[in-house]
This record gives sequence, structure tokens and C-alpha cells, in this order.
Amino acid sequence: MFKPLSLYVGLRYTAAKRNNNFISFISFVSMLGLMLGVAALIVVLSVMNGFDRELRGRILGMVPHATITGYNAHIDDWQQLSATVEKDPRVIASAPFIKTQGMLTYGGQVKPAFVQGVDPQAEKNVSIVTNHIQTGSWEALEAGAFNIVLGDLLARQLGLQLGDKVTLVMPEASVSIAGITPKLKRFTLVGTFSVGAELDSSLGYIHIGDAARLRRLQGVEGIRLTFDDLFKAPVAVREIAIKLDGIYQISDWTRTQGNLFQAIQMEKRMVGLLLFLIVFVAAFNIVSTLVMVVTDKKSDIAILRTLGATQGLIMRIFMVQGIVIGFLGTFLGTALGVLLALTISDVVGFFETLFGVQILSPDVYFISYLPSELIWSDVLVIVLVALGISFFATLYPAFKASRTEPAEALRYE
Repeated sequence: MFKPLSLYVGLRYTAAKRNNNFISFISFVSMLGLMLGVAALIVVLSVMNGFDRELRGRILGMVPHATITGYNAHIDDWQQLSATVEKDPRVIASAPFIKTQGMLTYGGQVKPAFVQGVDPQAEKNVSIVTNHIQTGSWEALEAGAFNIVLGDLLARQLGLQLGDKVTLVMPEASVSIAGITPKLKRFTLVGTFSVGAELDSSLGYIHIGDAARLRRLQGVEGIRLTFDDLFKAPVAVREIAIKLDGIYQISDWTRTQGNLFQAIQMEKRMVGLLLFLIVFVAAFNIVSTLVMVVTDKKSDIAILRTLGATQGLIMRIFMVQGIVIGFLGTFLGTALGVLLALTISDVVGFFETLFGVQILSPDVYFISYLPSELIWSDVLVIVLVALGISFFATLYPAFKASRTEPAEALRYE
């Protein structure tokens, strides 16, 4: 079977047991360093992808992808507007809302809160809140009942239990014969939700009819939209608004949560760049390994040159050695990294159970487990970069080997 001489000799050199054990050890360390670097990159980036997915699913599942608000924050016929907007194939669903904010007070405790008036049935199509009800019932939000559903953390901070009456103090004042008094309204707690995000400590829901009475609105403030692709929401909502009759204001999630996700992406890039330094260190080990191999094999190189081997052939022989080390390290690191990325949640859970500790406490972090999402495009980039670095690491030692002069190398043999 045909086999190029450079490949044959290079593989023989790689597989042969060297007399110099130190060189063999350095070769092993080079491969091990590359393997650990590639594995660490895959695992860390997968965990960061997992956190990004959880944030996107939990926070952006609660906040609107986009909103269309009426002129002076008022829309009379929101049903017609929703029907028009939902004709766009990119829109999954829409729901009306009325926003207000104020202070919730109970038992001497006072906490700021954003309170949203929603249609309980329509809200199920645009928000994940109904999937995360902890206590009580979402369906208890009835018009005229002045019931409220609060985030679990907010309710606990106020010391509320189901059925308790909590007072909403609105940033408005009423003028009466008794003077100027703040606007107050008592609500009955009928449910709590927990999505494992900061929203649990600041958000509450009431029926949109009750919110309209508090705000003295005849219609609604606007409608919130959910798109099939949240990253296209900023462009899509603008295109939809242009086609609408009337004057509307638009907003999207990038204005409220965009900085958070940009920070995550920036952190992912910086951590990836820093971890690539491990791969670079392993590449330098490959360079040192091949330089020592070239020094050790000078007499072999000289004999090959006297037999007619060209400089290009010698260069390719030692490039094969370096590429084999790089390939094995990258392959083993990829296999280890993919395996850990797919099982990291179970592995961390096992050690938590074994040692009786909790690495991610739900009281501190917004999730209580280590998420992971393996993205094969990230794996492909890591593999290609690792192989590329390994290839370029072989060039200098191989070039140095090709410049070996036979007479000089064999002078003292």
C-alpha cells in the first residue's frame, strides 16, 4: 500500500520508544495540556451557554419581546389592534397590559413593586408566569375582585400569606376636603410565582380591569408581543408599527434587558480568549518537544540527507510528529469536553450530594443547578483553532530540522 515516506518515518518516530525519557515525558505533557485546554474550553463555554439560555428563557419569558403603546399611553380598541398585529407571521401572540408602579406595604414592611394589569387568559400566550405559579391560583385574578399575584421573594419579604391584604401606594395624590392624600388600594394575595430571577422580588400582576380603574383608563395602555425569534423582535416591531394606522410608540427587550445579554456575550468572549491561552501554552510545549527531538535525531537527519532526502521531506517528517501530538490532544480533549458538557449538571449534583454542600444556593443565584448547553458550532471552532495552533507550532522545529547540515551533524559521530 502506498504511504508517503514523510508520513511513514514521522509515524515511526512518533510511535518509537525513545532512549531519552525526558523527551517522551515532554511529549506526553504537551498532549495532556492540549487535551485539558480543549476540554476546559468546551465545558466552560457550554456552561456559559447554559446560563445564557436560562436567562433568556426566564427573564425574556417574563418581559415582553416588544410592546406597542398608544398615543398618550392609551388604546381604546386593543382587540382590533391585536388582530391586525397577529396577521404578521412572525408574531406568535399578543396580550393587553396596563403598567403601574408604587409601594406595597404590609405589617410595617414597605417594598417597591412594578404592578402589571393583564388579561389572565391572554397573558398565558405571551408569558411563562403561569407555568411558575408556586402557591395559589392564576385564575383567581378576576375583574373587580382586586386580587394580586406577587413574586415569591417579594411576598416573603413582606411576610405575606395567601389571603392577606396588601396595600398598594401609588405615586399619585388625591385632593379632598381632608387635604392631599396618597392614592391607596388594598389587594388580596391569591398567588405567588417564582421564575428564579430578580423579577421575583419586584413584580406583581392584577386584572387589567382593576388596573384600568386605578389608572382611570377606558381602554388599555398597550399590547405586548411575542415573536418566533426574539433576536429579530426589534426590527420586526418597527416594520409592523410602520404599517399600522395611527400614532404608536414601540419598545423592545433590548431597551430593558439588552445590556444584560450583551454583558453575558462579552464575558463569554473574554473567558474563551483567556482559556485559549491554555491551548497556546500546550502549543509551546509542542515546539519545545520537537526542538529536543530534532536535536536528538540530528544523526538520523544527516543519514537521511546523505541518502537523498530533501529539505522538504525532512520538514514534513517532523511536522507529522507535531501534528500527531496536536491531533491526539485535540481529539481526546474534544471527547472529554463533550462528555463533561453533557453531564456536568449530574456530576455537580453528585458531588453536592456526596459532600453535603450546595454550590449554587437559590438564595444567592437565580438558579440552583449548573446549566449546560453544548453548541456544536463552538466545538467546531475550538477544534479548528486547536488544530491550527498545533500545525503552526510544528513549523519552526521542522524548518530547523530541514536546515541540518549532514557533515556538521556527523562530525563527532
